[in-house]
Amino acid sequence: MSDLKEYKCPACGGAIEFDSRSQKMKCPYCDTEFDLDTLKAYEEQLSEEEERKTASTEWKTNAGSQWQEGETAGMNVYTCKSCGGEIVADENTGASSCPYCGNPVIMTEKFSGALKPDLVIPFKLDKKAAKEAYYRHIKGRPLLPRVFRQENHIDEIKGVYVPFWLFDADVNADARYKATKIRVWSDKDYDYTETNYYSVFRSGNMSFASVPVDGSTKMADDLMESIEPFRIDEAVDFQTAYLAGYLADKYDVDARESTDRAQERMKISAQEVLRNTVKGYATVTQESTSLQVYGGEAKYALYPVWILNTTWKGKKYLFAMNGQTGKMTGDLPIDNGAYAKWLAGLTILCSAAAYLAVMLIY
Repeated sequence: MSDLKEYKCPACGGAIEFDSRSQKMKCPYCDTEFDLDTLKAYEEQLSEEEERKTASTEWKTNAGSQWQEGETAGMNVYTCKSCGGEIVADENTGASSCPYCGNPVIMTEKFSGALKPDLVIPFKLDKKAAKEAYYRHIKGRPLLPRVFRQENHIDEIKGVYVPFWLFDADVNADARYKATKIRVWSDKDYDYTETNYYSVFRSGNMSFASVPVDGSTKMADDLMESIEPFRIDEAVDFQTAYLAGYLADKYDVDARESTDRAQERMKISAQEVLRNTVKGYATVTQESTSLQVYGGEAKYALYPVWILNTTWKGKKYLFAMNGQTGKMTGDLPIDNGAYAKWLAGLTILCSAAAYLAVMLIY
């Protein structure tokens, strides 16, 4: 015995049934009617979407290359006692503290293992530029503790090459939307509103190049994405000489583990592109999006980032600046005392304005 098939109303989601009078499928909740061919096509579309969602994607994640003999000479690995992070630097670079948490680091061994990056974006901005960007970032923030404006409050400023996996892929994206058009009119007795419901489908082929995914768990993804974009056209083939005077974080998330994040970033971009083509409706609600990736592959790159550490009331605050463009980001605390004074002043101002309004009325 076959299973019973229940059809859902595309407009409201209720169960619909066949109406013998109209010879159409009709929703008893919103009274929307559908002819059988339209409903069948809609069900087939939903089925195809489910198949696309479950389709697996193959990524070529053999990014990076093996170090050649002699290339790692003079490179050391420093390990943070607190967060366990491993930092690579040339033997002449001082690495007395971790750029992420500020705790002491120790040199453990000569550098070995891991993959050699394919590309590197060299630092374009120096430490002075990072400090200037920090003070621009905190300028005009009256609720920020005053100590943050003192130059000696910055614990560390270090230039760090952060590992990134860069993903290229061709993408076929599909999206389905529920949309409405509304018509309003009146006669001498009544006001009328007619709402028409539409199922809108969009599909497109797109190519993505060098979609970056942070390869270090010590660097929060949202922090790194906040200082994007990096200009990949200025990347060059990696050479160890670019590390001189800087630190380099060792990746601890490999390319294969990063594919989900890359695909999610591509999906968000594809959704935006497709949504911008849906025009002329009163309302538009996205119902589903599917993504099929073809020819996906990765490259391994190092991006330049200035890391600034500062401490307030025992808590570490991390700031990051794009070492290529100068874009700065970082979380800032609020001074509760300053906030209380600001709120009291605002209350007094509002009370005075209300009093003045009452006096003018009477």
